[in-house]
Amino acid sequence: MMIKNTYLSIAAIALIATACEPSNTTSNEEEQETTSTRDSDWIDLFDGESTRGWSSYNQEGIGEAWKVSDGVLHFDASAGKGGDLVTDEVYSDFHLELEWKISENGNSGILFYVQETEEYSAPYHTGPEMQILDNDGHPDAKITKHRSGDLYDLIESSEEASNPVGEWNKSEIISQNGKLDFYLNGVHTVSTTMWDDQWNEMVANSKFKNWEGFGKYQEGKIALQDHGDDVWFRNIRIKKL
Repeated sequence: MMIKNTYLSIAAIALIATACEPSNTTSNEEEQETTSTRDSDWIDLFDGESTRGWSSYNQEGIGEAWKVSDGVLHFDASAGKGGDLVTDEVYSDFHLELEWKISENGNSGILFYVQETEEYSAPYHTGPEMQILDNDGHPDAKITKHRSGDLYDLIESSEEASNPVGEWNKSEIISQNGKLDFYLNGVHTVSTTMWDDQWNEMVANSKFKNWEGFGKYQEGKIALQDHGDDVWFRNIRIKKL
């Protein structure tokens, strides 16, 4: 009888232990919920069908050179006026993601903290820029700090990361509490701090030194540059941090 009771006790303990083990299904459900919550934090800036949420800088509406087709936003340099494209919304701390490809010998850029007012005639008078360039063909590529992935005219990329003309690239710009980071095709190309003494000195030693509003604002609009060359964008989204 004692042996039988011992077996029963061991079986009961095993049953209790099994019941107390965490469920893999619950864990997976929680993980999926967390992932879904993270995804829901992203805001699509381009719906793939229209230019809703954007306008040409200091203009009403969109210049005819900006076209939408097959989920891609295209600046068609042969189609007349376009103007730099800016978001309707203003952002402070953010994580921006988008994909782009540039034309042969082409030049463009992604600008942020842009002030859209009559005081400034172009986004680059206030907004720092992540450069987009045909590094193999455009003359600007010979200038340090003017190549794809650079913080334009301020900091050159840590390494070459852009894909050739005709291929898509993924850019990320993260700005949070003054910390600024650029990623190009997964490569961490730029890391710096904005608005401190070092930043101000860097601006003072750049082509922007006489532009009073450049790099001073801590919130503003996102801009896609019309530099007169064909450029394509897709999967544009932003997360407020």
